[in-house]
Amino acid sequence: MNMPETKTVIEAFAFFLFLLNPFLVSVYLLDVIKNFELGVFSKILMRASLISTVVFCVFAITGVTMFRVIGVKFESFQIFGGIVFLIIGIKYVFEGFNALENIRGPVEHIAGSVAMPFLIGPGTISASVFTGQKLGVVWGSVVVVLTMIVMVISVVFIKWIHDIIRKRNEPLLERYIDITGRITALITGMIAVQMILTGFKNW
Repeated sequence: MNMPETKTVIEAFAFFLFLLNPFLVSVYLLDVIKNFELGVFSKILMRASLISTVVFCVFAITGVTMFRVIGVKFESFQIFGGIVFLIIGIKYVFEGFNALENIRGPVEHIAGSVAMPFLIGPGTISASVFTGQKLGVVWGSVVVVLTMIVMVISVVFIKWIHDIIRKRNEPLLERYIDITGRITALITGMIAVQMILTGFKNW
């Protein structure tokens, strides 16, 4: 097993972490952050991350072969994924983070619904495929696991900071998060539209 260049590994790690933006994840999980204690939230996030890590590693190992097996083009996945994120972005812009409770569904299945579509998305699955192709099966999987560990630690830290600030000045925090979340949703919507256009163009 040949180790790829350190620069290549770092670039792949940075790109994957950018797509799994911990701040963006925390914004979309804000109702979960608000409604659960730190310990419970951490367990939910770790379960969701474990599910996501397994999925990402599978795609890092199999690449586009997975799509060929089920008889669809990768571009179809990009288009559908873009539509899903566009719907999420639109709902968030107009309704705020409360709209995401309906998307996520019952609390009993919260780990799975956090994993999909907030962690497992078209962008992160695409990154898994590219990471596996670029670094190979072993190092691609290593980068996926390390990225997920950093993401989980970062989001748990954001939750901890949120709880401290919320006790001191909840109204100000709520306004800041609402504005930031809606701006983030606009960016998500633009990325979603770009994914749809790219999917159609490549098809």
